[in-house]
Amino acid sequence: MARQLPLDLPHSPSHSRDDLVLSAANRLAVEAVDAWPSWPHPVLFVSGPPGSGKSHLAAVWAGQAGAVAAGRDAVGSILSQRDFRVVVDDVDRGNLDEPALFALVNAARLGGGSLLLTSRIAPSAIPFATPDLRSRLAAATTARLGAPDDALLTGVLAKLFADRQIEVEAAALGYLVARMERSLDAARQIVAAIDREALAEKRRVTRPLLRRVLEQGGWHTG
Repeated sequence: MARQLPLDLPHSPSHSRDDLVLSAANRLAVEAVDAWPSWPHPVLFVSGPPGSGKSHLAAVWAGQAGAVAAGRDAVGSILSQRDFRVVVDDVDRGNLDEPALFALVNAARLGGGSLLLTSRIAPSAIPFATPDLRSRLAAATTARLGAPDDALLTGVLAKLFADRQIEVEAAALGYLVARMERSLDAARQIVAAIDREALAEKRRVTRPLLRRVLEQGGWHTG
């Protein structure tokens, strides 16, 4: 079969609010984020397994609120601002040390701004050494993202294919959803790989092509 070398053109996924696909797996977390600026507590803690859409949701809120990411060297300047809006990703992985994280959480609690935290696990499961940090996070609003369900994966795959102007039948989406890793990150990688393979072969998306991409990429689970 003749193949061509596809151009590896950059494709940046959109993180706008309109690109969020809603399902039972993420509806409560999306509603919690959408409630800003009328959050019941200035700190929102979003947790969920890898690939559940935490970073996408944080990016959506950052776009809506004009929030910035809190790096290790940026906390001091953030605390000097009035009404800051800040995102801290992966707090369970220590992306921000405890004194800096406590300073942000405490400042937000005292009216200094709004803070969105993401984590793979709930705040009560993170072994923070600082008792005051644990108590402050226990009082925060929490929202849990579930693993992507069929409805969410189908919607995300359809959106990703449409963004690349690839026509895919509903049966093909169902084939992927039934066999792929349950992850939004995997969905993005799979669609990109299918796009490359279809371009290289100069053919439409077929079931054999889908099977080959899943197997070659290690995404085939059944």
